[in-house]
Amino acid sequence: MLVDSHCHLDFPELRADLDGVLERMREAGVTHALTISTTLATFPAVRAVAAEHANLWCTAGVHPDERGDGRETTVDELAELASHPKVVAIGETGLDYYRVEGDTEWQRDRFRTHIRAARGLRKPLVIHTRSAAEDTLRLMKEEGAGEVGGVMHCFTETREVAQAALALGFHISFSGIVTFKNAAALKEVAAMVPLERMLVETDSPYLAPVPHRGKTNEPAYVRHVAEEVARLRGIAVDEVARATSANFFRLFRDAQPA
Repeated sequence: MLVDSHCHLDFPELRADLDGVLERMREAGVTHALTISTTLATFPAVRAVAAEHANLWCTAGVHPDERGDGRETTVDELAELASHPKVVAIGETGLDYYRVEGDTEWQRDRFRTHIRAARGLRKPLVIHTRSAAEDTLRLMKEEGAGEVGGVMHCFTETREVAQAALALGFHISFSGIVTFKNAAALKEVAAMVPLERMLVETDSPYLAPVPHRGKTNEPAYVRHVAEEVARLRGIAVDEVARATSANFFRLFRDAQPA
């Protein structure tokens, strides 16, 4: 059993061939997946994909890069979206300063709203951070994110950031980036993170792992991530699969395996 803990099945690259994507996922031994919300406008499509399939779940949230129509979500709105039984977490949320110019307070306000919603709902958080690790960790501490925990998805930060997130009770999730030849520092982190606090993901349709780099990513390819983690740790891939799958269902308590 393997679980893809972060993918975007509503994105057109995957939705256009969803039956094929799910069949290839099954053939690769990837039994379950979490499809992730990035905007308010597309949340109904995210929820619909999860609702149609017993082995899929979803999240409710707004990606930190998304400006949309300029309307910000509220704690109450997120609570309403998350009332559907297939919504098992809040996110993806967080901070991303990579492409943003000027004032970024709107991102921090949005992140605070998501953390407060998660705490009120007692649901875990799916956190994205890019070029913003210090502020991300600071807000997580200030807003009590550790009360509900969650995952630092598609982790690409340092060993020190990983240790700080682990200290707050969060899991660390590795994507196809860990298979890249130029990801030496990340490989060291993947070898260090306790297996009982690790998840694997694709972030598909992006970041396809070696040997599919440059192609459209899909949940079936999470096996390559698990294989690389196993290689780095000198253990069997089945051990990584068992641990990360158990971690997924323990963290996302509202997800019940079919």
